[in-house]
Amino acid sequence: MVRTFFRKLLTYLSSSEDSDDDLNEDVEGQCIRKRRKFIRRDHIQGHECLYRDYFAENPVYSANLFRRRFRMSRPLFLRILNEVVANEPYFVQRRDNAGRLGLSSMQKIIASLRMLAYGVTTDFMDEYIDIGESTAMESLKKFCETIVSIFSAEYLRSPNTKDITRLLAIADQRGFPGMLGSIDCMHWKWKNCPTAWKGMYIGHIREPTIILEAVASYDLWIWHAFFGMPGSLNDINVLERSSIFTELEQGCAPPVNYTVNGHDYTMGYYLADGIYPKCQTFVKTIPSPRGDKNKHFAKAQESARKDVERAFGVLQQRFAIIRGPSRMFKAKVLTSIMKACVILHNMIIEDERDDDDNLNIEYDQLDDDLPELSRTHTIEIMDFIQRRLHIRDSLAHHQLQEDLIEHQWLRFSQH
Repeated sequence: MVRTFFRKLLTYLSSSEDSDDDLNEDVEGQCIRKRRKFIRRDHIQGHECLYRDYFAENPVYSANLFRRRFRMSRPLFLRILNEVVANEPYFVQRRDNAGRLGLSSMQKIIASLRMLAYGVTTDFMDEYIDIGESTAMESLKKFCETIVSIFSAEYLRSPNTKDITRLLAIADQRGFPGMLGSIDCMHWKWKNCPTAWKGMYIGHIREPTIILEAVASYDLWIWHAFFGMPGSLNDINVLERSSIFTELEQGCAPPVNYTVNGHDYTMGYYLADGIYPKCQTFVKTIPSPRGDKNKHFAKAQESARKDVERAFGVLQQRFAIIRGPSRMFKAKVLTSIMKACVILHNMIIEDERDDDDNLNIEYDQLDDDLPELSRTHTIEIMDFIQRRLHIRDSLAHHQLQEDLIEHQWLRFSQH
């Protein structure tokens, strides 16, 4: 051991020009690694700069600039920050072994939000927030996972009875009684898709993509988000794998009762484009409509179906990370990021929603004596099959479409 030590020392001192190379060579079977270069960042100064710019009593930047740069109001950001810090120890500020204070929770969360909002790389965060590349990336992953675990039960849920009542009231005013929203799919490009998977993830876009299936209402709230299907699938394949009709098929979905053109219906529907199947739960446009009634209905359906397209557009504008090609390597991380963006999108809509605009409309859906819904999964197979067939009844689909055409024409043709 002593001889080995002196040999290493002599080798190191023998040539100053080749010292770095010698440190990487094997000396009697042992490899000596070069030390990583350490950048001493002033974490305290970075935190004070953020606090002075946005959170002081008289901040440098106004509330409007905060809203534009963080995509949300300051109270909503502080609520998210407090919830994340309370549930994830990673974001609690700690001291290192030398006793120096590390990054504050505000620095880690702001770095994560900026990367989501602007779609920038980790290097962009370093100069202002004083956060390293690996720490910024780890903060982004932890932040998205924490957002999903804390808020998904509230902001990624299906509409309850109160929500359905409000949705049906608005839909009735728009000429589509029984409508719960619009459904469509969006593709997110996956730049760093593994080579072995590219054939499965390349579809009509000619690049690897991952699909998001979503249902959005008139206020752009996303009620259903199913993400992770390969880009080679079409909307029908994604629909067959999603859970959008799970509660309906199990008989535990809230009731939806409405009347159109003298016919009673007990199942809500979504506006969809032409690729979706002819089910009772979908109302599609009329390709090449003939006659004034059909033309009027096609125009109204295509106009109302733009809700989901607008939701996708707003989602991508708020969070540029899902607008451009993703540089992540793991599909699990992409799923966490997409769900976190949808949750934050819904939280922003709730925060900015004007409660004074709530309609004072009495709708048949309201009922204080609603029966308790069964949430058990022990359903008879024959009942399940009957419900599934009822959802996919093409005759009911055509009947509902004809009733809506007549309803639209009688209600709006004179305007």
